Amino acid sequence: MNRFTDKVVLVTGAARGIGLAIARLFANEGATVVPTDVNESALEASYSGVDGFLPLSHDVSSPESWDRVMKAVGERAGGLDVMVNNAGITHGGTVRDTGIDDIRRVFGVNFEGVLLGIQAGVAAMKEKGGAIVNVSSIAASVAAPELAAYGSAKAAVSQLSRTAAIECARAGYPVRINTIHPGFTDTGMVDDLLDRLEDRAPPFAAQILKSIPLGRLARPEEIAKPVLFLASDEASYLTGTELVVDGGYTAV
Repeated sequence: MNRFTDKVVLVTGAARGIGLAIARLFANEGATVVPTDVNESALEASYSGVDGFLPLSHDVSSPESWDRVMKAVGERAGGLDVMVNNAGITHGGTVRDTGIDDIRRVFGVNFEGVLLGIQAGVAAMKEKGGAIVNVSSIAASVAAPELAAYGSAKAAVSQLSRTAAIECARAGYPVRINTIHPGFTDTGMVDDLLDRLEDRAPPFAAQILKSIPLGRLARPEEIAKPVLFLASDEASYLTGTELVVDGGYTAV
């Protein structure tokens, strides 16, 4: 299938993991993909010499960086049809030991980055139409003691997304905004989190696996495919929707 032929898709946090899988699937569906990431070396390693991609360095927490990226998208790709706000960082810590600097750093990327992305995406697509998919998390609705900052930021993303979806609909903008809520996924981000938890990592990981009815972590492409659905015309009547992809974790 080529559901996104002649479409331009911007994917943030696309140097690795879920973002990389999303970018590759969109490209396989015929899209011109603009993968962005603050990690320039990882971005180059993933896309150097590969046709169909326009990789850009991008700090999603910076308004100036968003201005630069959106200008480049207009000049190099001719516009925007889909935005996937995927960039995110983790912080392993309880409410008791999470500092204010930790909160600001996590919210700066995970929440403010999505806010800026929505603003940029709506401005670019409000005339011709398009779709925005924001990557939230099951941590938005299921409390995890070691993910106090991360879960709080993802919960804020969910509410922001619903609000923006209704605002666009009521304003008559043909821009749909939905969120996807991945469960624990086999990515470098999860590996980084476990590394930071140190001696707390083994019991944390064991409890997570025990709590997933399917008995394993998700593969990145298993998150990417539902993202493509939300962005496609097949989801034309979906806005303000939250799609949970977690192997049954939250159904228990």
